[in-house]
Amino acid sequence: MVLLHQQLSSRKRPGINRQVPPPKIPKPTTTTTTATTSVSDESRRPQNDDAEGTDIDKMVSLLAEAGCTLFHPSGSPCLPSNPHNFRRHLHRLFSSSSNASLRSAFLSGFSLYIQSSQNLHRVLLPSNRDGLGPATCESLVRHLLLVPPIQIDLQNVLLEKLPEYFDINPEYSGRLSSLDEDVARLIVNHFRWLDFLVDSYAFTNKLLQVLSICPLHLKKEIIVSLPEIIGDQNNKAVVDSLEKMLQEDSAIIVPVLDSLSNLNLDNQLQEQVITIALSCIRTIDAEHLPYLLRFLFLSATPTNVRRIISQIREQLKFVGVASSCTVKHSKLKGKSALGNTNASILDALRSSLRFKNILCQEILKETKCIERVQDHKVIDIWLLMLIYMNGESLQKSVEKIFKKKIIEGCIHEVMIDQCIGGNMELVQDYFSSFLSLSEYLLACKEQKARDFGIHMYSILFEEFVDTFSRQEILGALVTHVGSGISFEVTSALDTMIMLVSKYAHELVPLSSHINGVLDYLEGFSVENLHKVYEFFSHLAISARSREKFFGSSISNELFMIVRKQVNSPDLKYKKMGLIGTLKIVSCLVDANISTCPAPSMQANSEEALELLKASLESCKQFPLPLILFYDELITMLDCRSVQPAIVDWIGKHVGEFESMFLSDLEGGQLSVKDLYCGLEGELMMNLDGDISPICLNILPLVSSSLQSSSNLQILPANFLLLSTIERLANHGSLGGIDALLGCPLHLPSSKYFSGDCLQSLTGKQKHIVCLSLYYATNWIRELLNAFCTQVIGRFACTTQATREEMIVKLFKRLRNLLFLESLLNNSLKLYPLSLPELHLHVEHSGFQPNLVGHVEKKNEHKKTYESLSSSKKRKDRKMSKASKDSGIDGKLRQPTIFDVLKKAGATTSQGTPNDDSSALSPKCRTSESADQHTYDTNKNISLEVSAIFKVLEAQRSKFRPLLVDCFSILTFSTNQDSCCPDPAAELPLHLYLLRDIRHKLDFFSTPSKAFSAQHFSAPPGLSGVTVSQFLAKITPLFPTFKKHFNAAVSILKEGNENCEEHWKVQYASAGNPDIPNVVLSRSSVCTSVFREILHCFKKMLSLADVNLDKQILSDLLEAFQPLRISDSIFSGLLPVPLPGTIEYLYCGAYSFVEDVLDLACSFSFMLASEALLTLESIATSIMKFNDKLMQRNNRSTSMGSFEAVLPGLRSRLCTSSHKILMHNWDNENSENSVKSKGEIMQKILQVYLENSESTSDLLHELACSILPQAQTPKTTEEDDYHGFPTLCPATFNIWYRVLHEENLAILNKLVKEVVHSEKHRAAVQLDIVEELLTKLQKSVNVLVSLVDMCRTHDKVTVHAMAVKYGGKFVDSFLKIHFQMHNELVIQLVKELQKATRTIQTLCAEAKGLKQTVITSKIPSTKRSMERFLFRVKALLHTSSSECTFWMGNLKHKDLMGQVVSSQAYMDYQNDNNNNPEEPTAEEGQCAGDASEEEDREME
Repeated sequence: MVLLHQQLSSRKRPGINRQVPPPKIPKPTTTTTTATTSVSDESRRPQNDDAEGTDIDKMVSLLAEAGCTLFHPSGSPCLPSNPHNFRRHLHRLFSSSSNASLRSAFLSGFSLYIQSSQNLHRVLLPSNRDGLGPATCESLVRHLLLVPPIQIDLQNVLLEKLPEYFDINPEYSGRLSSLDEDVARLIVNHFRWLDFLVDSYAFTNKLLQVLSICPLHLKKEIIVSLPEIIGDQNNKAVVDSLEKMLQEDSAIIVPVLDSLSNLNLDNQLQEQVITIALSCIRTIDAEHLPYLLRFLFLSATPTNVRRIISQIREQLKFVGVASSCTVKHSKLKGKSALGNTNASILDALRSSLRFKNILCQEILKETKCIERVQDHKVIDIWLLMLIYMNGESLQKSVEKIFKKKIIEGCIHEVMIDQCIGGNMELVQDYFSSFLSLSEYLLACKEQKARDFGIHMYSILFEEFVDTFSRQEILGALVTHVGSGISFEVTSALDTMIMLVSKYAHELVPLSSHINGVLDYLEGFSVENLHKVYEFFSHLAISARSREKFFGSSISNELFMIVRKQVNSPDLKYKKMGLIGTLKIVSCLVDANISTCPAPSMQANSEEALELLKASLESCKQFPLPLILFYDELITMLDCRSVQPAIVDWIGKHVGEFESMFLSDLEGGQLSVKDLYCGLEGELMMNLDGDISPICLNILPLVSSSLQSSSNLQILPANFLLLSTIERLANHGSLGGIDALLGCPLHLPSSKYFSGDCLQSLTGKQKHIVCLSLYYATNWIRELLNAFCTQVIGRFACTTQATREEMIVKLFKRLRNLLFLESLLNNSLKLYPLSLPELHLHVEHSGFQPNLVGHVEKKNEHKKTYESLSSSKKRKDRKMSKASKDSGIDGKLRQPTIFDVLKKAGATTSQGTPNDDSSALSPKCRTSESADQHTYDTNKNISLEVSAIFKVLEAQRSKFRPLLVDCFSILTFSTNQDSCCPDPAAELPLHLYLLRDIRHKLDFFSTPSKAFSAQHFSAPPGLSGVTVSQFLAKITPLFPTFKKHFNAAVSILKEGNENCEEHWKVQYASAGNPDIPNVVLSRSSVCTSVFREILHCFKKMLSLADVNLDKQILSDLLEAFQPLRISDSIFSGLLPVPLPGTIEYLYCGAYSFVEDVLDLACSFSFMLASEALLTLESIATSIMKFNDKLMQRNNRSTSMGSFEAVLPGLRSRLCTSSHKILMHNWDNENSENSVKSKGEIMQKILQVYLENSESTSDLLHELACSILPQAQTPKTTEEDDYHGFPTLCPATFNIWYRVLHEENLAILNKLVKEVVHSEKHRAAVQLDIVEELLTKLQKSVNVLVSLVDMCRTHDKVTVHAMAVKYGGKFVDSFLKIHFQMHNELVIQLVKELQKATRTIQTLCAEAKGLKQTVITSKIPSTKRSMERFLFRVKALLHTSSSECTFWMGNLKHKDLMGQVVSSQAYMDYQNDNNNNPEEPTAEEGQCAGDASEEEDREME
């Protein structure tokens, strides 16, 4: 009975009609042959037809017996309701050996039956099932494949039928066909998920043979299905076959990867697959790269992850690296033709990294390990950014790597341009991550990282033109500006200025997001205030030029704020307003900026003139704001090309200079000689003689200005502005005002400059004398600043004769300056006075006092020098009141460096003036001024012109600065006019300039610890000057340094005072008055020049910009080359450095300073120590320079000769430091005494230890042999019992501390090596660890010896250092893994216990004696001892050692080991009789806590 089932509806392929009944089996027929037909052929065909029909009938009957109806009206065969019985029946039938012919007939009939495509299609489609209701089941072929006896033959039959359907490609048939209509796919689908394979090997081979000839679409289908077809068997054959096919056609990479990822491969095959995939990275199409990368990352294991990451980095050609030119000229900016592909690649990488943390860790490690700059690629940036974006846990690591690579120069700005430039759509999803990284970089302390952050902000703003993104960028920058960290604020403002210079019009509509910065202007430093106003000035002018689009609200707001500030009575806000006004003016009148003002507004130049006039009017009555106004005008004129109308207006204003400050002379003399407040006047320093037509009215102006604002306060700034205008009007020439260079100064008579006369003056007269000298000093300074521009070759407007004449006058003016400053310094000693400021400033550099400016002159002179008066309560109250009266400035005042200098003795305290003597009030009590000083008025004080003017240095920040151009005087000489070339006559002048250079270098160098917590503004004269600009200006001076250094050394060698009149003759020729107490010590000058030049050389070597610029470094080293380099310095060097190389120059400079050191040892300890520290700076510079080479090049090629040079120089450095330590200095001479040079002695000793061949051996010798002898007093002065004259009771503390510090440093280094070696468990590494532990024994011995000295040394400072460094030593010692090296560690513990017991005793005694110096260090040391105690207990408990451990309360003993009476018990003698060889762990508590010993169990 045949049951009809409902047929499944499906689309039909053309040519196949499943409703047509199957054709009937043809029956055999007899035909008559013709004469033309072969007899044999005609007789064979009927036989074949009969055989085929018989086989098919047999097959049909066998299926029918099993319950399957092959021919069914619905088209598909009908299977029985229980297919398992169907398969079991066929299995039994074909398994019998007696039915072999029946099996063959079935297979033959089935093969003949499916020769018809319709029949094949019928048996491949789902079959109908007998039973109730519609139902379908698997196809007939599927059931037959599950019959074991016929499976392999049936598989072969189907695979052989597969090529007949290769020509059908559903991808090109015009429509997509279903699986039921595609015979080839149906056949393949029948092989999937079979319950078993009878002969997997044979079937796999047959399938792979067919696969190799399949068309692409079918090949992909089969490859994807391979894991489902063959299971986990024959994986080796499958992998090999797929590899071969991949080599022939890479288009199948995606299905191959899909198939391989689903195979269950062993480790060997997995590595083979990884190798196959990695080999395809270069050849694969870009569209397939995401699949390949995802496969590789998901296949990563701890064993192959490094290989995968490395190969991907090397071979992946990540697209999206558009060139800058392409980006700049691309019309479709922000889009890329391969954007979708790149996005897919990044998405694949991102998803893989998210789910495989091992990949992130390995990428970070791989990136860290890249050394060569050229090995860094754009893909590295993307990988780091993907890790940065995926999780917060690794963001810190990514940021640190980014910063490190940027500082090392491995990641360049070009690389970030390739990532972001022209790829807006690609970077869109990663915008927040790039912005976050930019924020981090801009907040870094390192300048290079901040510069990179600035560039990232710029490129992000350029690429992302949408409003949201740009608002985010500006918001981040405003956050930086509000951070309050000076360097971060500066970099953020630099970024904003760069953006406004390029995209001013785009920023105008976004101005509301940044206007808030204007509400916090008072929080900015002066430099940053300039930048804020520059940004908003550009923005405001741009807004005005496009008023019809965006309005000019930002412009109106800025102008309103500036006008309010300028008219404010508060000096702080007036200063801010003046800076803002001048910035607006500079933008308005800049001839290089083309702006288009709105028709309703005035022309830019007219508006600028109005602003200038209003600003000038607001500050005419206040000297300090007017000085700032002039200085800002000078900066504007020097930096910008200003419109002629502005220059003309400024020229008219400064034209009043002559009427304000100058007087006419008749024959070089004053026409009328008057008394000024009872003081006689005198013309001094006249360089032009009788032909001088004018003089500078200093004395008359000072005497007339005590009750009002002094014009002299603005004199230097006014003159500098005048000279600037003169240069602009005359193409750089100052010929129109050259009479000012030689004109005399009207000053108080020289008779008042002696100690007796000055003391006899009234307070008001002293005040006039001091101020006259002060203004004259600053006038000379500005003369040097102005006229040095005429002789340095910047302008070609001066003739050679004029230039030579001007050089002579400049030298004379420099002599005048030294004379005036020495007089002023001496006068301020006798009459302490707070000098008026000559430039407005609130912040100062680290080497200047922080003295706040004042609005009124009366308030200005009430403040500072009250600190030099007596400390009575009445005066304290007055000082407090003065502080209150100072208003806002008083609130801003903080403890200053001046206070520090005063405490250190830098300011004089010889005089104790009364309250009124330092005030500017005209009602000063002059009658009390002459007898309120402690000086001996009958004794003249000698003026040493070469000495450091300590009193002036305390107020140096108030002086007008010397500009960098003035240092060119060092390159000139006027000795040809003397009777013989005596360098000593000019050395004081050079010394003065060298000291100023040193101060400026100190600013550029790393700040000292005392001032590292706060960022200081640039000192006067260096505002806006970068390190590179400063170095560019002083580089030509390098040979001059060497010249003056040789002159000083030559004079020190000769030691005579030949031609003593040279200085006096040249001193007199400069117009200085003849004062007998002005002296010059040639030896002092030469010694100071020696030290200053070496200090400058050392400072320049320490500058990072010098080590980065090979040309500047070479010029510096070449300037300090000896005439002949000693052969000994090259001994042992292979190869010997070639002349001209940087290594050769280093060796030459070292040899030069080393030769000087030998000479310095015979003169001064300070000179010798300065030379030694210079030698150390040379060695340090070599290491820094070599590190830079290693970062730029391959490590194996960059070290080269430096590896040979550096050890030799360090050995010589150790020898030089040993020579200084062994030298017997004359302690009676303050210059040679080592007792007062503690810090220098400490540094020399550190150099000696750090550069020795074996620091640990040297430490052991010094601590165990040398230092203990220093505690014993000498029997005679010649008794050299330990060999180090510099080691004496006065320096014992220094040696003791340095030995402790160096020993601790060695211990930390050894512990790190031990811990690092312990991570490798190999036996070879254990030997290394044991060797390191053996070295640790020396460090332990050093500690024991140093601590043991406390038993015989009773200084509390020594005991405190023993407790402090002993605790630190134990802390570092505990980092060793005790359980790994039991025996060695136990020996170390036994030795270390000697020191810890003494430290415990020191702690106990300090508590009893209340020695706070020691007790403050006890808690941390006790904690270290406690940890040490339990670690030792655990060690002895787990070890096999015979040592026993007991722990109890410590008895109270003194340093001699005697039990203190308060803790003496009857049985202490029995305790002392215990076995002394029994080792004990460290005691857990100090004395006095308990009365008897008790065991303690470890918790």
